[in-house]
Amino acid sequence: MIAFITSIRHPANSGDYGRVELLLQRTLASICQQTSNDFVVFVVGNDTPGFPLPPSVTFLKVDFPPPASADGFHARRDDFVWDKGTKIGAGIVAAREVDPEYVMIFDADDFVDRRLAEYANSRPGRSGWVIDRGYMYSMSRNALRKQDAFNRTCGTCHIISAAAYPRTKLTTGASQSDIANSFGPFLDNALGAHRDTAAWFEHRGVVLDPLPFRGAVYHVDTGENHSGKQLTGVAPPLSRALSARFGIPLDSGFAKRCLSAAGPTPILETLEMTSDKAVRLAKRGRDRRR
Repeated sequence: MIAFITSIRHPANSGDYGRVELLLQRTLASICQQTSNDFVVFVVGNDTPGFPLPPSVTFLKVDFPPPASADGFHARRDDFVWDKGTKIGAGIVAAREVDPEYVMIFDADDFVDRRLAEYANSRPGRSGWVIDRGYMYSMSRNALRKQDAFNRTCGTCHIISAAAYPRTKLTTGASQSDIANSFGPFLDNALGAHRDTAAWFEHRGVVLDPLPFRGAVYHVDTGENHSGKQLTGVAPPLSRALSARFGIPLDSGFAKRCLSAAGPTPILETLEMTSDKAVRLAKRGRDRRR
């Protein structure tokens, strides 16, 4: 069994908490379309989501205070790592009750390949895998492109043996400080941060293999990313195949996806065309090229 674990930011550290919940809802739909049913999902946060959770999802409510704000609603990095790390730690404590073989920490706005649970569950006894190749996706542009060095960019990037994490005496409902003390250096190196996690585990004798396919999608341009990352430059529109594989909603037709993927252009802005006219123009140009 694999346990997928995520954390939700405190409402006080969000510009639009309704949007945070919408992003979570879409991410959970992606997680729960796994081709293997041998998985569980734990979501840790301060407020119970305002939408029905899928059957495989358990919400763990905590009363941790909001991390200190640095600029607007976003917390300082150290406070962000503390908040996320202790929430993920609480999720691992809860997951221990179902005794998973593997744990995958994921960010609550990303998307994952539907084959992850099947792949991991069919390979028991491994240390785990690092997703070093994935995709970067912008919903606002309906576009995505390949992203290498993925684990250095996105937190949805490791599947690790549950045995590699500390077996604490904590129970669900443990205090934030008790969780932090019990997980110690894991907080900064594996639970609340991700850039050097694979190397950190390797130094501890836990060697992660590269996942042999692009296993996750980093969702940017959401307005709620702590990193503030954006998808810039040329990127192809979201295809139906990748939409199905990762559970990313297709919010428009092909022509509109092509138009939004290209981004705004001076010509379109100058002519002040409606979206329908722009779509017809894009389709006409595509037909001429055939």
